[in-house]
Order: sequence, then C-alpha cells, then structure tokens
Amino acid sequence: MGESDTLVSAGDGQATASDWLHLMKPGVLILLQVTAMCAILIHDLIELRSAELAGLEASFDYLATGRVMLVVAIGGFLTAGGAHTINNVFDRDIDPGMPRTAHRAIARGAINHKAGLLFGIMLASSGTAFLVWQANQVAAFWAAFSVLFYVFIYTLWLKRRSVQNIVIGGIAGSTPPLVGWAAAEGINLSISNPFALGSPLPWLMFLLIFIWTPPHFWALALYCSDQYAKVGVPMMPGVKGGQRTLSEMKVYSLALIGLAAMPWLAVDKVGELAAYTYTLLALMLGIWYNHSVVTIRVYEKKDEKGRIPSAVSSFYISLNYLALMFVSLVIVLISIELTIGILLMLMLWQLQKLSKSRKLPADSTSDSTSI
Repeated sequence: MGESDTLVSAGDGQATASDWLHLMKPGVLILLQVTAMCAILIHDLIELRSAELAGLEASFDYLATGRVMLVVAIGGFLTAGGAHTINNVFDRDIDPGMPRTAHRAIARGAINHKAGLLFGIMLASSGTAFLVWQANQVAAFWAAFSVLFYVFIYTLWLKRRSVQNIVIGGIAGSTPPLVGWAAAEGINLSISNPFALGSPLPWLMFLLIFIWTPPHFWALALYCSDQYAKVGVPMMPGVKGGQRTLSEMKVYSLALIGLAAMPWLAVDKVGELAAYTYTLLALMLGIWYNHSVVTIRVYEKKDEKGRIPSAVSSFYISLNYLALMFVSLVIVLISIELTIGILLMLMLWQLQKLSKSRKLPADSTSDSTSI
C-alpha cells in the first residue's frame, strides 16, 4: 500500500462515512450553530424593529437573512468541524483510555491520524475561505480565531497542563455569535478592527457562552474525573475535589443570573416592552439553571452507568438553558404578545407541577393508612 492510500484509508480498513462525520463532533456543532443562527436573526430583527420605531416603512427580508444563515452554517460547520477533527488527532493517545472517547475513529485506529489531520486542515481552511468569499473578512477572522484557539491554546497547551483548561478554552466555543453577527453586518465592518461589531450585543452573547461553559462541562466531570486523571488531564473535580468544583459551578451559575441585568436590548431600538420582557425571561431562565446546579449532590448514589443523577440532570438543563436564552431573544423580537403568552403558559405549567408535588405526599400517606 502506497503513502497516498494510507492517507485516505482507515487504519484497520473499516472506516465508514459515519466515522469521518463523527470526527467533526456533529452533536457539538449543532449547538454552536444554533447560537450563530440566532445571532443573525437577532441582528436583522433589531434592525427591523428600530426602523419601525423610527416611523420608517420596513419589512423583514427573508431571502437576505436566509442566505446569510446558510453561508454561516456552511462556514461554521467546516471550520468548527475541522477544529474538532484536529482535536481528535492530537488526543489519539488519551482517547482510548476513557470510555466516553474510546469509540472515536482515530482513537480505535479506524482512521489513520495523518488522514485525520489532513482532513481537519482542509475543513478548517475551506470553511475560512468560504466565509471570506461569501460573508466578510471579519466573520472569517472570528471563525479562524476559534479554530486556532481551540487547537493551539486549548488542545495543545491547556488541556493537559491546567485545571483552568475548560474555563479558558471556552473562549473558542463562545465565538459563533460573533461570526453570525459579523456576517449579518456585511460590508459595515472592517478587518482593521475585528472587535468593532457595531453593537455590544454579540459580545454579551459571547460572554453568556463563556460563563456557561465551566458549570456545563463540570457537571459531567464530577463523575468522570477518575477517567481524566487516568490519562493525565487535570480536570477541576480530580484536582480540587467535587465540593470545590460544585462551589465554583455555583459562582458561575450566579453570574449567569447577574448577566440578565445587562442591557441586552436597547430601549431606543426595540422599545421598552421588548427590552424588559427579555430581561425578565433571562432572569427566570438563569434562576432555573442555577437551581439545577445548587441541587447537585456530589456524594449522591450513582446510577447503573456510574453517573451522578443530579449532575446529569443539571448537564441537560444547561443545554436547554443556553438554547432558550438565544431562542427567547428571537421570539421577543418577533412578537411580544407571543412571548407573554409563552411566559403565562410556562408559569401555569410550573404551578401545576408544584401543586402535584405538594399533593403527592398526602396521597401516599392516605394510601398507606388504608392498607
């Protein structure tokens, strides 16, 4: 077998299309793209509302917004997918030692690491070039920045050296809203200052994801720390202990509640009702997620899969929390009436759940007495 054959074939001859796809970590890609797509919609909806408040005739340009979303989706999928693939290559020595990563194609030898590296570089390069061509240089800059930060700062430097690996490394995963917003701004931005995005809002989105990342990931690390320690990755629970990790998670989740007080929506651009309604929504969502963190029990009995049930619950709530923070902002800008209706339904649903939970002990006592 020649060198070219080695680069394009599996290490054991068993690679499938699914193996190549999963090198890109499609599950992570979806959540990243949700934040980028929402950033585009939020940008265009704010422009529409601002024009309406100014008394100008305006309508939502579905085709223009849809085109930008498609461009960012393709560029983001390629660049982030490339970064994840390269991460698989450099982690091939430690992935086989952890059950949650041992199935990865490069780790199990299904794909040659040289082929994986070439594939990752091609994905990231083509994604960046595509964004330069179809969006603008600033959008491409932030996409490329994310790739380089994830590969060189997180994967090659921090991951195996610092207990703050997830905290600092979270910068890479916080950039999709910057990419989406920059693409939506179009020709209004200049590569001479890629930090000037025309609004503080995309930076608030960036900050939201950055603060959210540590408690989100540490919820799983609480019961996977032994696996990381085994392969030499200094995760917070393994180095500082579960209680210290939980204490820091609580601080981050409190910071997310505080983030709701920031001026997400400018009153002069969207109106008082929209601005204050989202503040209320963000506050409610922050309290909901914070509750899932403070109720984690580090020494809780593990389930049949060796997981801490309360930590698993918080992990999944964190995914919903992040998605809802972005989707709610879109909904508020689309229709205040719809938003208020959804809020009322959620409140009634929660009251119904609370009522049932309070009735349950009394019912169970009654049943046990009658037997």
